[in-house]
Amino acid sequence: MTTFKLLINGRLEEGDARMDVINPATEEILAVAPRASKAQLEKAIAAAKAAFAGWSGTPLSERKKTLQAIGQIVHANANELARLLTQEQGKPLADAAGEVFALAAMFQYYSKFDLPAKVIEDDQSRKVELRRKPLGVVGLIVPWNFPLIILGSKVPPALLAGNTVVLKPAPTTPLATLRLAELIKDALPPGVLNVITDANDLGGELTRHPDVRKISFTGSSATGKKVMSSAAETIKRITLELGGNDAGIVLDDVDPKKAAPGIFRGAFRNSGQVCIAMKRLYVHESIYDRLCEELVLLAKDAVVGDGLEQGTQFGPLQNRMQFEKVKDIIEDAGKHGKVLSTGTVPDKGFFIRPTIVRDIQDGTRLVDEEQFGPVLPVIKYSDPEDALARANASPYGLGASVWSSNPERAQAMAERMDAGTVWINKHSELAPNIPFGGAKESGIGVEMGEESLNEFTQLQVINAAR
Repeated sequence: MTTFKLLINGRLEEGDARMDVINPATEEILAVAPRASKAQLEKAIAAAKAAFAGWSGTPLSERKKTLQAIGQIVHANANELARLLTQEQGKPLADAAGEVFALAAMFQYYSKFDLPAKVIEDDQSRKVELRRKPLGVVGLIVPWNFPLIILGSKVPPALLAGNTVVLKPAPTTPLATLRLAELIKDALPPGVLNVITDANDLGGELTRHPDVRKISFTGSSATGKKVMSSAAETIKRITLELGGNDAGIVLDDVDPKKAAPGIFRGAFRNSGQVCIAMKRLYVHESIYDRLCEELVLLAKDAVVGDGLEQGTQFGPLQNRMQFEKVKDIIEDAGKHGKVLSTGTVPDKGFFIRPTIVRDIQDGTRLVDEEQFGPVLPVIKYSDPEDALARANASPYGLGASVWSSNPERAQAMAERMDAGTVWINKHSELAPNIPFGGAKESGIGVEMGEESLNEFTQLQVINAAR
Protein backbone atom coordinates (compact mmCIF):
# COMPACT_ATOMS: atom_id res chain seq x y z
CA MET A 1 0.00 0.00 0.00
CA THR A 2 1.30 3.46 -0.91
CA THR A 3 2.36 5.56 2.06
CA PHE A 4 1.32 9.19 2.37
CA LYS A 5 2.99 11.90 4.42
CA LEU A 6 2.56 15.53 5.37
CA LEU A 7 4.72 18.21 3.76
CA ILE A 8 6.18 20.58 6.35
CA ASN A 9 9.13 22.88 5.69
CA GLY A 10 10.16 20.98 2.58
CA ARG A 11 10.23 17.59 4.29
CA LEU A 12 7.81 14.67 4.26
CA GLU A 13 6.63 13.78 7.74
CA GLU A 14 4.46 11.15 9.34
CA GLY A 15 1.36 12.48 11.02
CA ASP A 16 1.20 12.35 14.79
CA ALA A 17 -1.93 10.26 14.23
CA ARG A 18 -3.53 8.38 11.35
CA MET A 19 -6.93 8.17 9.69
CA ASP A 20 -8.53 5.78 7.21
CA VAL A 21 -9.56 6.98 3.77
CA ILE A 22 -12.56 5.13 2.33
CA ASN A 23 -13.18 4.34 -1.33
CA PRO A 24 -16.81 5.50 -1.76
CA ALA A 25 -17.43 3.01 -4.56
CA THR A 26 -16.54 -0.02 -2.42
CA GLU A 27 -16.85 1.26 1.17
CA GLU A 28 -13.46 -0.33 1.80
CA ILE A 29 -10.33 1.27 3.23
CA LEU A 30 -8.31 2.66 0.35
CA ALA A 31 -5.34 3.93 2.34
CA VAL A 32 -4.22 5.18 5.72
CA ALA A 33 -3.50 8.90 5.67
CA PRO A 34 -1.52 10.98 8.14
CA ARG A 35 -3.45 13.12 10.58
CA ALA A 36 -1.62 16.20 11.76
CA SER A 37 -1.59 17.37 15.35
CA LYS A 38 -1.96 20.95 16.49
CA ALA A 39 1.80 20.98 17.05
CA GLN A 40 2.38 19.96 13.43
CA LEU A 41 0.04 22.68 12.23
CA GLU A 42 2.00 25.20 14.30
CA LYS A 43 5.20 23.87 12.77
CA ALA A 44 3.79 24.28 9.25
CA ILE A 45 2.68 27.86 9.93
CA ALA A 46 6.07 28.69 11.44
CA ALA A 47 7.81 27.23 8.38
CA ALA A 48 5.65 29.29 6.04
CA LYS A 49 6.32 32.42 8.07
CA ALA A 50 10.07 31.83 8.00
CA ALA A 51 10.03 31.20 4.24
CA PHE A 52 8.02 34.32 3.42
CA ALA A 53 10.89 36.82 3.25
CA GLY A 54 12.87 34.70 0.81
CA TRP A 55 9.94 33.76 -1.42
CA SER A 56 8.40 37.23 -1.56
CA GLY A 57 11.84 38.59 -2.38
CA THR A 58 12.35 36.12 -5.21
CA PRO A 59 12.02 37.88 -8.57
CA LEU A 60 8.59 37.50 -10.12
CA SER A 61 10.18 35.96 -13.21
CA GLU A 62 11.54 33.13 -11.05
CA ARG A 63 8.22 32.56 -9.32
CA LYS A 64 6.60 32.34 -12.75
CA LYS A 65 9.13 29.71 -13.83
CA THR A 66 8.37 27.74 -10.67
CA LEU A 67 4.66 27.69 -11.47
CA GLN A 68 5.44 26.51 -15.00
CA ALA A 69 7.63 23.72 -13.64
CA ILE A 70 4.89 22.59 -11.25
CA GLY A 71 2.38 22.53 -14.09
CA GLN A 72 4.72 20.30 -16.07
CA ILE A 73 5.16 17.93 -13.12
CA VAL A 74 1.39 17.66 -12.71
CA HIS A 75 0.95 16.96 -16.40
CA ALA A 76 3.67 14.29 -16.38
CA ASN A 77 2.04 12.48 -13.47
CA ALA A 78 -1.57 12.91 -14.60
CA ASN A 79 -2.39 9.20 -14.88
CA GLU A 80 -1.29 8.41 -11.34
CA LEU A 81 -3.03 11.43 -9.83
CA ALA A 82 -6.25 10.79 -11.76
CA ARG A 83 -6.49 7.18 -10.66
CA LEU A 84 -5.88 8.15 -7.05
CA LEU A 85 -8.48 10.91 -7.29
CA THR A 86 -11.10 8.51 -8.67
CA GLN A 87 -10.46 6.02 -5.90
CA GLU A 88 -10.81 8.52 -3.07
CA GLN A 89 -13.44 10.84 -4.55
CA GLY A 90 -15.50 8.46 -6.70
CA LYS A 91 -15.77 10.40 -9.97
CA PRO A 92 -15.25 8.59 -13.31
CA LEU A 93 -11.64 8.24 -14.34
CA ALA A 94 -12.10 10.44 -17.43
CA ASP A 95 -13.48 13.23 -15.23
CA ALA A 96 -10.63 12.80 -12.77
CA ALA A 97 -8.11 13.06 -15.60
CA GLY A 98 -9.81 16.22 -16.78
CA GLU A 99 -9.49 17.64 -13.28
CA VAL A 100 -5.76 16.86 -13.15
CA PHE A 101 -5.12 18.44 -16.54
CA ALA A 102 -7.14 21.47 -15.44
CA LEU A 103 -4.89 21.74 -12.38
CA ALA A 104 -1.82 21.74 -14.61
CA ALA A 105 -3.44 24.38 -16.80
CA MET A 106 -4.14 26.61 -13.78
CA PHE A 107 -0.44 26.66 -12.87
CA GLN A 108 0.43 27.52 -16.46
CA TYR A 109 -2.29 30.18 -16.63
CA TYR A 110 -1.14 32.07 -13.55
CA SER A 111 2.50 31.86 -14.63
CA LYS A 112 1.68 34.34 -17.41
CA PHE A 113 0.73 37.22 -15.08
CA ASP A 114 2.77 40.20 -14.00
CA LEU A 115 2.12 42.48 -11.05
CA PRO A 116 3.19 45.86 -12.43
CA ALA A 117 2.99 49.10 -10.51
CA LYS A 118 0.26 51.37 -11.82
CA VAL A 119 0.72 55.13 -11.92
CA ILE A 120 -2.65 56.86 -11.50
CA GLU A 121 -1.34 60.42 -11.22
CA ASP A 122 1.93 62.05 -12.21
CA ASP A 123 2.06 65.84 -12.37
CA GLN A 124 4.00 68.80 -11.02
CA SER A 125 2.71 68.34 -7.46
CA ARG A 126 2.85 64.56 -6.93
CA LYS A 127 3.23 61.06 -8.26
CA VAL A 128 0.76 58.43 -7.05
CA GLU A 129 1.57 54.80 -7.67
CA LEU A 130 -0.40 51.63 -6.85
CA ARG A 131 1.57 48.51 -6.01
CA ARG A 132 0.50 44.95 -5.24
CA LYS A 133 2.37 43.35 -2.35
CA PRO A 134 2.09 39.80 -0.95
CA LEU A 135 0.19 39.33 2.29
CA GLY A 136 2.32 36.72 4.07
CA VAL A 137 1.19 33.27 5.19
CA VAL A 138 -2.12 32.22 3.65
CA GLY A 139 -4.27 29.30 4.74
CA LEU A 140 -6.07 27.43 1.97
CA ILE A 141 -8.92 25.03 2.82
CA VAL A 142 -10.18 22.74 0.05
CA PRO A 143 -13.35 20.55 -0.04
CA TRP A 144 -13.88 16.95 -1.17
CA ASN A 145 -15.86 17.40 -4.38
CA PHE A 146 -13.04 18.78 -6.58
CA PRO A 147 -9.89 18.42 -4.47
CA LEU A 148 -7.39 19.27 -7.19
CA ILE A 149 -9.05 21.87 -9.37
CA ILE A 150 -10.14 23.92 -6.36
CA LEU A 151 -6.58 23.65 -5.09
CA GLY A 152 -5.64 24.97 -8.53
CA SER A 153 -7.77 28.08 -8.08
CA LYS A 154 -5.95 28.95 -4.83
CA VAL A 155 -2.34 27.76 -4.75
CA PRO A 156 -1.01 29.22 -8.05
CA PRO A 157 -2.20 32.82 -7.51
CA ALA A 158 -1.14 32.70 -3.85
CA LEU A 159 2.38 31.59 -4.78
CA LEU A 160 2.74 33.91 -7.76
CA ALA A 161 1.85 36.90 -5.59
CA GLY A 162 4.72 35.98 -3.25
CA ASN A 163 2.77 34.44 -0.36
CA THR A 164 3.65 31.24 1.44
CA VAL A 165 1.00 28.58 1.92
CA VAL A 166 -0.46 26.18 4.45
CA LEU A 167 -2.87 23.93 2.54
CA LYS A 168 -5.50 21.73 4.19
CA PRO A 169 -7.41 19.22 2.02
CA ALA A 170 -10.65 17.60 3.15
CA PRO A 171 -10.27 14.64 5.53
CA THR A 172 -12.09 12.28 3.16
CA THR A 173 -10.02 13.21 0.07
CA PRO A 174 -6.44 13.96 1.17
CA LEU A 175 -4.52 11.43 -0.92
CA ALA A 176 -4.14 13.07 -4.34
CA THR A 177 -3.17 16.32 -2.61
CA LEU A 178 -0.56 14.61 -0.45
CA ARG A 179 0.87 12.82 -3.48
CA LEU A 180 0.93 16.10 -5.40
CA ALA A 181 2.86 17.71 -2.56
CA GLU A 182 5.39 14.90 -2.65
CA LEU A 183 5.84 15.29 -6.41
CA ILE A 184 6.39 19.06 -6.35
CA LYS A 185 8.18 19.57 -3.01
CA ASP A 186 11.61 19.99 -4.62
CA ALA A 187 10.30 22.58 -7.09
CA LEU A 188 9.80 25.05 -4.23
CA PRO A 189 12.04 26.35 -1.44
CA PRO A 190 11.36 24.69 1.94
CA GLY A 191 8.37 26.15 3.76
CA VAL A 192 6.80 27.89 0.78
CA LEU A 193 4.13 25.19 0.46
CA ASN A 194 3.07 23.09 3.45
CA VAL A 195 0.32 20.46 3.40
CA ILE A 196 -1.33 19.25 6.58
CA THR A 197 -4.34 16.95 7.01
CA ASP A 198 -6.83 16.68 9.83
CA ALA A 199 -10.13 15.13 10.83
CA ASN A 200 -11.97 18.46 10.63
CA ASP A 201 -10.39 19.50 13.93
CA LEU A 202 -7.66 21.95 12.89
CA GLY A 203 -9.62 24.38 10.75
CA GLY A 204 -10.35 26.72 13.62
CA GLU A 205 -6.72 26.72 14.71
CA LEU A 206 -5.65 27.67 11.19
CA THR A 207 -8.25 30.39 10.65
CA ARG A 208 -7.63 32.16 13.96
CA HIS A 209 -3.84 31.86 14.00
CA PRO A 210 -2.23 35.31 14.35
CA ASP A 211 0.56 34.50 11.88
CA VAL A 212 -1.89 33.65 9.06
CA ARG A 213 -2.77 36.76 7.07
CA LYS A 214 -5.45 35.38 4.76
CA ILE A 215 -7.85 32.43 4.54
CA SER A 216 -9.29 31.15 1.28
CA PHE A 217 -12.03 28.63 2.02
CA THR A 218 -14.32 26.62 -0.22
CA GLY A 219 -17.13 24.71 1.46
CA SER A 220 -20.55 25.05 3.01
CA SER A 221 -22.09 28.37 3.99
CA ALA A 222 -22.48 27.17 7.58
CA THR A 223 -18.76 26.47 7.89
CA GLY A 224 -17.95 29.65 5.97
CA LYS A 225 -19.70 31.68 8.66
CA LYS A 226 -17.48 30.03 11.28
CA VAL A 227 -14.40 30.80 9.20
CA MET A 228 -15.46 34.42 8.87
CA SER A 229 -16.06 34.72 12.60
CA SER A 230 -12.74 33.11 13.47
CA ALA A 231 -10.79 35.22 10.96
CA ALA A 232 -12.32 38.37 12.44
CA GLU A 233 -10.18 38.00 15.57
CA THR A 234 -7.13 39.23 13.63
CA ILE A 235 -8.93 41.02 10.75
CA LYS A 236 -7.67 38.47 8.23
CA ARG A 237 -8.36 38.85 4.55
CA ILE A 238 -10.82 36.18 3.46
CA THR A 239 -12.14 34.65 0.29
CA LEU A 240 -15.18 32.44 0.81
CA GLU A 241 -16.63 30.30 -1.98
CA LEU A 242 -19.67 28.81 -0.28
CA GLY A 243 -22.87 26.92 -0.90
CA GLY A 244 -25.37 27.47 -3.65
CA ASN A 245 -28.91 26.60 -4.59
CA ASP A 246 -28.60 27.51 -8.26
CA ALA A 247 -31.85 28.08 -10.08
CA GLY A 248 -32.47 27.51 -13.76
CA ILE A 249 -35.39 29.20 -15.47
CA VAL A 250 -36.67 27.65 -18.70
CA LEU A 251 -38.78 30.03 -20.76
CA ASP A 252 -41.73 28.95 -22.89
CA ASP A 253 -39.86 29.31 -26.21
CA VAL A 254 -37.44 26.44 -25.48
CA ASP A 255 -37.37 23.14 -27.39
CA PRO A 256 -37.38 20.57 -24.53
CA LYS A 257 -35.49 17.93 -26.50
CA LYS A 258 -32.68 20.33 -27.40
CA ALA A 259 -32.39 21.87 -23.96
CA ALA A 260 -32.62 18.70 -21.87
CA PRO A 261 -29.02 17.42 -22.34
CA GLY A 262 -27.50 20.74 -21.26
CA ILE A 263 -29.81 20.98 -18.27
CA PHE A 264 -29.05 17.39 -17.31
CA ARG A 265 -25.28 18.00 -17.44
CA GLY A 266 -25.68 21.18 -15.42
CA ALA A 267 -27.55 19.35 -12.68
CA PHE A 268 -25.82 15.98 -12.50
CA ARG A 269 -22.13 16.51 -13.26
CA ASN A 270 -20.02 14.83 -10.55
CA SER A 271 -23.24 13.21 -9.32
CA GLY A 272 -24.59 16.64 -8.39
CA GLN A 273 -21.68 17.31 -6.02
CA VAL A 274 -20.88 20.70 -7.51
CA CYS A 275 -21.34 24.01 -5.73
CA ILE A 276 -22.63 25.56 -8.95
CA ALA A 277 -24.73 22.60 -10.08
CA MET A 278 -28.27 23.44 -11.08
CA LYS A 279 -30.19 22.52 -7.96
CA ARG A 280 -33.73 23.64 -8.84
CA LEU A 281 -35.37 24.11 -12.22
CA TYR A 282 -38.35 26.36 -12.98
CA VAL A 283 -40.12 25.35 -16.21
CA HIS A 284 -43.00 27.08 -17.98
CA GLU A 285 -46.25 25.13 -17.81
CA SER A 286 -46.55 24.92 -21.62
CA ILE A 287 -43.45 22.70 -21.91
CA TYR A 288 -43.30 21.27 -18.38
CA ASP A 289 -44.45 17.72 -19.13
CA ARG A 290 -42.28 17.36 -22.23
CA LEU A 291 -39.13 18.58 -20.51
CA CYS A 292 -39.72 16.30 -17.52
CA GLU A 293 -40.07 13.37 -19.93
CA GLU A 294 -36.80 14.23 -21.69
CA LEU A 295 -34.93 14.54 -18.40
CA VAL A 296 -36.26 11.20 -17.16
CA LEU A 297 -35.11 9.51 -20.38
CA LEU A 298 -31.59 10.85 -19.83
CA ALA A 299 -31.67 9.66 -16.21
CA LYS A 300 -32.79 6.22 -17.35
CA ASP A 301 -29.81 5.92 -19.73
CA ALA A 302 -27.25 7.11 -17.16
CA VAL A 303 -24.47 4.61 -16.39
CA VAL A 304 -23.80 4.62 -12.65
CA GLY A 305 -20.91 2.68 -11.12
CA ASP A 306 -17.33 2.54 -9.94
CA GLY A 307 -15.38 5.36 -11.54
CA LEU A 308 -12.58 2.97 -12.52
CA GLU A 309 -14.94 0.88 -14.66
CA GLN A 310 -15.02 1.74 -18.34
CA GLY A 311 -18.20 3.46 -19.45
CA THR A 312 -19.15 4.83 -16.02
CA GLN A 313 -20.73 8.28 -16.29
CA PHE A 314 -21.68 8.88 -12.67
CA GLY A 315 -19.82 7.68 -9.62
CA PRO A 316 -20.93 7.44 -5.99
CA LEU A 317 -21.44 10.25 -3.55
CA GLN A 318 -18.13 10.90 -1.88
CA ASN A 319 -18.91 9.98 1.73
CA ARG A 320 -21.50 8.26 3.85
CA MET A 321 -22.69 11.43 5.59
CA GLN A 322 -23.58 13.07 2.29
CA PHE A 323 -25.08 9.82 0.99
CA GLU A 324 -27.44 9.57 3.96
CA LYS A 325 -28.35 13.25 3.74
CA VAL A 326 -29.33 13.01 0.06
CA LYS A 327 -31.32 9.80 0.64
CA ASP A 328 -33.21 11.56 3.43
CA ILE A 329 -33.97 14.56 1.19
CA ILE A 330 -35.26 12.28 -1.58
CA GLU A 331 -37.48 10.45 0.91
CA ASP A 332 -38.91 13.76 2.09
CA ALA A 333 -39.40 14.90 -1.52
CA GLY A 334 -41.58 11.86 -2.13
CA LYS A 335 -44.09 13.29 0.34
CA HIS A 336 -44.43 16.49 -1.69
CA GLY A 337 -43.83 15.50 -5.30
CA LYS A 338 -43.34 12.60 -7.71
CA VAL A 339 -39.89 11.00 -7.54
CA LEU A 340 -38.74 9.62 -10.90
CA SER A 341 -35.64 7.42 -10.75
CA THR A 342 -35.03 4.37 -12.89
CA GLY A 343 -32.48 1.57 -12.93
CA THR A 344 -30.29 -0.09 -10.35
CA VAL A 345 -27.08 0.73 -8.52
CA PRO A 346 -24.27 -1.52 -7.22
CA ASP A 347 -24.93 -3.35 -3.95
CA LYS A 348 -22.01 -1.66 -2.20
CA GLY A 349 -20.93 1.95 -2.34
CA PHE A 350 -22.61 5.32 -1.83
CA PHE A 351 -24.56 5.25 -5.09
CA ILE A 352 -27.71 7.19 -5.97
CA ARG A 353 -28.97 7.32 -9.55
CA PRO A 354 -29.78 10.66 -11.20
CA THR A 355 -33.27 11.43 -9.95
CA ILE A 356 -35.93 13.85 -11.23
CA VAL A 357 -38.66 15.07 -8.88
CA ARG A 358 -41.65 16.72 -10.54
CA ASP A 359 -44.86 18.28 -9.21
CA ILE A 360 -43.00 19.80 -6.25
CA GLN A 361 -43.05 23.37 -4.95
CA ASP A 362 -40.99 25.93 -3.07
CA GLY A 363 -41.09 25.46 0.69
CA THR A 364 -39.93 21.84 0.57
CA ARG A 365 -36.47 20.70 1.65
CA LEU A 366 -35.41 19.64 -1.83
CA VAL A 367 -36.23 23.04 -3.34
CA ASP A 368 -35.12 25.28 -0.49
CA GLU A 369 -31.97 23.49 0.68
CA GLU A 370 -28.73 22.68 -1.10
CA GLN A 371 -29.02 18.93 -1.74
CA PHE A 372 -25.48 18.51 -3.17
CA GLY A 373 -26.39 15.25 -4.82
CA PRO A 374 -27.95 13.74 -7.96
CA VAL A 375 -31.55 14.84 -7.52
CA LEU A 376 -33.23 17.74 -9.35
CA PRO A 377 -36.60 19.28 -8.46
CA VAL A 378 -38.56 20.54 -11.49
CA ILE A 379 -41.05 23.25 -10.55
CA LYS A 380 -43.88 24.42 -12.81
CA TYR A 381 -44.64 28.11 -13.30
CA SER A 382 -46.98 30.18 -15.47
CA ASP A 383 -45.67 33.74 -15.01
CA PRO A 384 -41.95 34.42 -15.74
CA GLU A 385 -41.96 37.26 -13.21
CA ASP A 386 -43.11 34.82 -10.54
CA ALA A 387 -40.38 32.35 -11.51
CA LEU A 388 -37.76 35.09 -11.29
CA ALA A 389 -38.98 36.19 -7.87
CA ARG A 390 -38.88 32.62 -6.57
CA ALA A 391 -35.44 32.01 -8.03
CA ASN A 392 -34.11 35.17 -6.34
CA ALA A 393 -35.78 34.47 -2.99
CA SER A 394 -33.06 32.05 -1.87
CA PRO A 395 -30.43 33.23 0.64
CA TYR A 396 -27.87 31.77 -1.78
CA GLY A 397 -26.62 33.49 -4.92
CA LEU A 398 -23.76 31.51 -6.41
CA GLY A 399 -24.94 30.77 -9.96
CA ALA A 400 -28.09 30.69 -12.08
CA SER A 401 -29.13 30.10 -15.66
CA VAL A 402 -31.75 31.17 -18.18
CA TRP A 403 -32.84 28.95 -21.07
CA SER A 404 -34.47 30.53 -24.11
CA SER A 405 -34.34 30.55 -27.91
CA ASN A 406 -34.52 34.36 -27.84
CA PRO A 407 -31.10 35.88 -26.92
CA GLU A 408 -32.49 39.31 -26.06
CA ARG A 409 -35.20 37.87 -23.84
CA ALA A 410 -32.70 35.62 -22.06
CA GLN A 411 -30.25 38.49 -21.55
CA ALA A 412 -32.91 40.71 -20.04
CA MET A 413 -33.85 38.07 -17.47
CA ALA A 414 -30.23 37.08 -16.75
CA GLU A 415 -29.42 40.66 -15.78
CA ARG A 416 -32.15 40.54 -13.14
CA MET A 417 -31.06 37.30 -11.48
CA ASP A 418 -29.38 37.74 -8.11
CA ALA A 419 -26.33 35.54 -8.54
CA GLY A 420 -22.59 35.93 -9.00
CA THR A 421 -22.62 34.12 -12.35
CA VAL A 422 -25.58 33.73 -14.71
CA TRP A 423 -25.31 31.45 -17.74
CA ILE A 424 -27.55 31.53 -20.79
CA ASN A 425 -28.46 28.18 -22.40
CA LYS A 426 -25.80 26.40 -20.33
CA HIS A 427 -24.95 25.93 -16.68
CA SER A 428 -21.83 25.57 -14.49
CA GLU A 429 -19.22 26.42 -17.10
CA LEU A 430 -16.01 27.79 -15.60
CA ALA A 431 -12.65 28.79 -17.09
CA PRO A 432 -9.37 29.98 -15.54
CA ASN A 433 -9.69 33.47 -17.04
CA ILE A 434 -13.31 34.04 -15.96
CA PRO A 435 -13.79 35.45 -12.44
CA PHE A 436 -16.07 33.41 -10.21
CA GLY A 437 -17.70 34.53 -6.99
CA GLY A 438 -21.01 34.41 -5.18
CA ALA A 439 -23.66 36.85 -4.01
CA LYS A 440 -25.50 36.86 -0.67
CA GLU A 441 -24.63 33.84 1.52
CA SER A 442 -22.75 32.14 -1.31
CA GLY A 443 -19.51 33.88 -0.52
CA ILE A 444 -17.16 36.84 -0.45
CA GLY A 445 -14.46 37.61 -2.97
CA VAL A 446 -13.50 36.11 -6.30
CA GLU A 447 -11.63 33.08 -7.55
CA MET A 448 -10.00 32.64 -10.96
CA GLY A 449 -9.08 35.36 -13.41
CA GLU A 450 -6.84 38.34 -12.71
CA GLU A 451 -9.23 39.42 -9.97
CA SER A 452 -8.34 36.34 -7.87
CA LEU A 453 -4.64 37.19 -8.10
CA ASN A 454 -5.38 40.60 -6.63
CA GLU A 455 -7.17 38.93 -3.71
CA PHE A 456 -3.85 37.44 -2.61
CA THR A 457 -2.22 40.87 -2.44
CA GLN A 458 -2.27 43.99 -0.33
CA LEU A 459 -2.84 47.17 -2.30
CA GLN A 460 -0.18 49.73 -1.37
CA VAL A 461 -0.41 53.38 -2.42
CA ILE A 462 2.84 55.37 -2.71
CA ASN A 463 2.08 59.07 -2.81
CA ALA A 464 5.22 61.14 -3.45
CA ALA A 465 5.52 64.92 -3.41
CA ARG A 466 7.31 66.58 -6.30
